[in-house]
Amino acid sequence: MAVPKKIINFLQKEEIRHKVISHKTVYTSFDKSATLAIDPKLIAKTVVLKGDNSFYIAVIPGNRNLEKEKFKKTLNLIRKKNREKLVKKIDFATERWINNNFKGVKIGAIPPFGKLFKYPLFLDKSLSKNKEIYLSSGNYNDSIIITLAFFKKTANDIFEGNFSAVKKKKKKSVKKNQLKKRRRNRNLGD
Repeated sequence: MAVPKKIINFLQKEEIRHKVISHKTVYTSFDKSATLAIDPKLIAKTVVLKGDNSFYIAVIPGNRNLEKEKFKKTLNLIRKKNREKLVKKIDFATERWINNNFKGVKIGAIPPFGKLFKYPLFLDKSLSKNKEIYLSSGNYNDSIIITLAFFKKTANDIFEGNFSAVKKKKKKSVKKNQLKKRRRNRNLGD
């Protein structure tokens, strides 16, 4: 499956230098980083959020999770500065809404192009430490490599903030740890 024409036409029209790379079908940033053998922090995850009655695109590194309260704080700082009404509630956009408003691209593979989709774009500062990033292309089999400088040209305004946190590793349950310890003790002759 090729990158949707809508995406290629946008990049060409905006004169955005980029490279498209094909890879096996992947649905998560973790799988994409493993498939491409790159650090997950180079993957730019697109998250679509609803704040009261408005929608926003947030971009965070693949090795992090979006924290809604931190995003709301970042958004409200900007809204306050612009003398706009503050957002009371932030949540993830529904799949149904995304399907209706991001035509031609697959759920989970939305390229974070603010100008193209006409939604405000928020960039997590931890992602802006990279010289280049890997973006979703609109499908599950291709990625777009772009420098951060060119990425910033894909939106009229990019708002930067700290609204993500490193993914927490799942802790093994106490029960599992206790079982392992008992087995180890039995093997030692206790």
